[in-house]
Amino acid sequence: MVTPVFSYMEDYERFMREALKEAGAAASEDEVPVGAVVVCRGRVIARGHNMTERLKDPTAHAEMIAITAATEAMGGKYLNDCTVYVTVEPCPMCAGALAWAQIGKLVYGAFDPKRGFTLYSPSLMHPKTEVVAGVLADECGSLVASFFQDKRGQRQ
Repeated sequence: MVTPVFSYMEDYERFMREALKEAGAAASEDEVPVGAVVVCRGRVIARGHNMTERLKDPTAHAEMIAITAATEAMGGKYLNDCTVYVTVEPCPMCAGALAWAQIGKLVYGAFDPKRGFTLYSPSLMHPKTEVVAGVLADECGSLVASFFQDKRGQRQ
């Protein structure tokens, strides 16, 4: 049976909204509002949001937190049957971690033209990983933009 393309988009948006909830949790903790969820067989098995300030750890990005939780849930280091949804394009560090985890699919929202992995090395992603970009990009991007405008006191 062929699944209609629109149902994929509905799933992408549904799970990206879960990642946006995580991004909101990050914002409420005065962290850069990036969120991630890992989905396996249609259900969320792990969640994460930026925690770099709270943990005083520059590697505590949403993706890294979610990967750690997902590998614990799966009982192994490979996530090839999973999809990670992240609100902002992963940085090279996170893309490398996703490659090492052999994530099956990466779905991200907003592009990161300054620090996104595609700017530096699109080949960082595992060759079997499917990448879907731009899901709810405006919502994801505006959350980050508003956060930094507030930080700079520029929000009207």
